[in-house]
Amino acid sequence: MGMDDQREVIAFLNSPETHGGAPVERVDTHASLVFLAGSRALKLKRAVSFDYLDFSTVERRRQFCEAEVRINGRTAPSVYRDVIAVTRQPDGRLALGGAGSAVEWLVDMTRFNQDRLFDRLAARGDLALDLMAPLGAEIARFHAAAARRHDHGGHAGMAWVIDGNARDLQTRGAGLVDPVSCVRLATKSRAVLERVGRELDARRDTGVVRQCHGDLHLRNVVLLDGSPTLFDAIEFSDELSCVDVLYDLAFLLMDLWRRRLPRHANAAMNAYLLESPDMSGLSLLPLFLSCRAAVRAKTSVTAAQKETSPRRIEELGAQAREYVALAGKLLEPPEPRLIAIGGFSGSGKSTLSLGLAPAIGAVPGSVVLRTDEVRKRLIGVESHAPLAPAAYTAHVSQMVYGRLAHRAAAALRSGHSVIVDGVFARSHDRAVMGDVAADAGVPFCGIWLHADETVLLARVASRRGDASDAKADIVRAQLAQGAGRIEWCRLDANRPSDMVRQEAETVAQRSAPVRFFTTASDMA
Repeated sequence: MGMDDQREVIAFLNSPETHGGAPVERVDTHASLVFLAGSRALKLKRAVSFDYLDFSTVERRRQFCEAEVRINGRTAPSVYRDVIAVTRQPDGRLALGGAGSAVEWLVDMTRFNQDRLFDRLAARGDLALDLMAPLGAEIARFHAAAARRHDHGGHAGMAWVIDGNARDLQTRGAGLVDPVSCVRLATKSRAVLERVGRELDARRDTGVVRQCHGDLHLRNVVLLDGSPTLFDAIEFSDELSCVDVLYDLAFLLMDLWRRRLPRHANAAMNAYLLESPDMSGLSLLPLFLSCRAAVRAKTSVTAAQKETSPRRIEELGAQAREYVALAGKLLEPPEPRLIAIGGFSGSGKSTLSLGLAPAIGAVPGSVVLRTDEVRKRLIGVESHAPLAPAAYTAHVSQMVYGRLAHRAAAALRSGHSVIVDGVFARSHDRAVMGDVAADAGVPFCGIWLHADETVLLARVASRRGDASDAKADIVRAQLAQGAGRIEWCRLDANRPSDMVRQEAETVAQRSAPVRFFTTASDMA
């Protein structure tokens, strides 16, 4: 059965008369047709069958329409309304949800503004950086609630991905991608897989493989009512959707990185880790990111096969080659390091941490650990919720710095660079950070930001929506107490943040060679 059998239904859905006279806009993909009319979107699954998807019968399409509504109701209940039949009326005409027999099935959705899709926002340069924290947190909450699937994932699941990418790039990429580069990529991927295979299986056995989204790139995120909303999760293949949660997240991170949005990718990762502190899984991120890039290379050459325009074929080929190069580089992460940034409240620690993070360490940059956020999590409140003075006693602060050191050590053991951000007024706390780096066998760089009292007071007074509770009285108390002899490199933080960041990069380079990068082109 093919698309010819659906021509009558397609013509019916294309007609404004079907939608009360509203004009119809159609969006075509390889697996579906979406008809946009008025406030409604109707999705028709194509009568097609691929090696990973089978919509070849009306009954199968009904089942997958129901699965799509159920699965996407987890994250976008306001978008996915129901399943509706296209029926044959007694007079032979077609109707939506009529009393006649069903000849086709559709997903009935609420239409949203396509310009609010994250891929379109990114293409226009309008994807706000401050959307990444709520997006990362939303994905973490979604993963936490997702059903565990011990029957998928692990070593076998990633081997299936790698083998499928290698096969399709070889059979469909002729003339578009360099076969030697593709073979080299597959060989490197399999070698990495063998090194981490036991860890993948252990994560599966402990419940980290879940019924995830499966296709979590920017085109499947939309801004609804001011909040990032995930939609269009995979319903047709457990092999694609029942995966390690970090492999699910990796698609978004790779997509952001490839679009030259390193700060966005780093912010999304750190927001995710704040909600779901899965530091041990970071060792798998290079493989996960690489496989996601290879998947994109595969889909690019597959799309090129169906094109007739020479210009479009070349565009897709260039895109595939870029993805193959990126996938290879992602398997070669730099050595991890620990950078500690201290200073009194208002000195610009968090600004510097977030400015440095995307450029240091494995993609998408360093894990950033802030004592302000660790303290809030330890107490059990949200990052922006104010804390009572009792949360800032010496005993609580000792626990906070202990937790900070523990999480930093876990990330470093996983091969990921870390930037810790705190006041670090006590010499003991500063020494502990050096010990954490020494125990992990990684380079350490300590930076102390110094700024005048007037600058500190002005900065804390201007803060909005930050995890820090510090006000003028806290700053004065810190200055009165002092920090003793500072062993770390002192930087003048009275200057603009860009100047401070540039000097901090130089300091980090002196402590040990560091590879700085900010875009996907730097990786290729």
